[in-house]
Amino acid sequence: MTTKRKAAPAKPTAEVFTFGDPLPVLDQRDFLGYFHSSWNGRFYEPPVSFDGLARALTANPHHQSAIGCKASLLTHHFKPHRLLSRVAFKRLALDYLVFGNSYLERVRSRLGGVMAFKPALARWVRMKKDGNAMMLVDGQEHQFPEGDVLQILEPDINQEIYGLPGYIGAMQSALLNEAATLFRRKYYLNGSHAGFILYVSDAAANPEDVDAIRDALKKSKGPGNFRNLFMYAPNGKKDGMQVIPIGEVTAKDEFFNMKNVTRDDVLAAHRVPPQLLGIVPSNAGGFGSVAQAAPVFFAHEIKPLMTPFLTINDWCGEEVVAFEEYVPPATAAA
Repeated sequence: MTTKRKAAPAKPTAEVFTFGDPLPVLDQRDFLGYFHSSWNGRFYEPPVSFDGLARALTANPHHQSAIGCKASLLTHHFKPHRLLSRVAFKRLALDYLVFGNSYLERVRSRLGGVMAFKPALARWVRMKKDGNAMMLVDGQEHQFPEGDVLQILEPDINQEIYGLPGYIGAMQSALLNEAATLFRRKYYLNGSHAGFILYVSDAAANPEDVDAIRDALKKSKGPGNFRNLFMYAPNGKKDGMQVIPIGEVTAKDEFFNMKNVTRDDVLAAHRVPPQLLGIVPSNAGGFGSVAQAAPVFFAHEIKPLMTPFLTINDWCGEEVVAFEEYVPPATAAA
């Protein structure tokens, strides 16, 4: 009679896991996927992806806030005209600030007279070899009447077909800021924050104990984080169970340093004082007086931005675009 030997209990295998990748607004560098404006047989391709620039607007709060600040100031000082409303002008200004291009379409009546001016969405407008513009609508090409679209552009040193916004040099900083935020968000959504490695080497720990510890750790994540975990190991030895921390205090400091450095890069590219965007200073000295920064910012940044839109008057032959004079905050309060 033979006896069957009991199978040795399976040794638990080491398990290592990481949480998933963050979900950025842009995938890698697809918004910088072009190098120059090339002819594709129908129209000139933009030097950068306009779709990427549009999606990058929401990738970083400082980037979006700076553009919104400029657009709001331009619109506030714009004098509405019977042919160009304030809403239409704000869309025109936003296109110019985001894409470095804005397009104004002349809407004619059946008799050929001018009924109004309205902006054509710069994200989908493309230029042709004859100098006229077309729009891509649901994959179809919409041809504008010849001479009825004015292009306002921020000049680019590499080509003359399209303009480029002045903040391109800070886009990598804006995306790095977004990546840091997404990593921090994943860090918290992870529940246990991947804050430690539980290393068990005690021979007294059998597979059932290891399974129980694993289940307890899994249940400690998710809603109701920072739960306590009790471990009892009879006949355990010193250092038989160790908690090895991963995150350090410096990780928190690096996060804030990354956010502050990339924020400064973005604001430098937009030339917007941080106190005008409601940013709380981290130093004791602060950013200075808002009342002093506002008129300097308006004179050196907003007024020059008004100049390109004045070309509309030369194009249509009358003063459609005009702006009100700036009133400093101290004078307005008085």
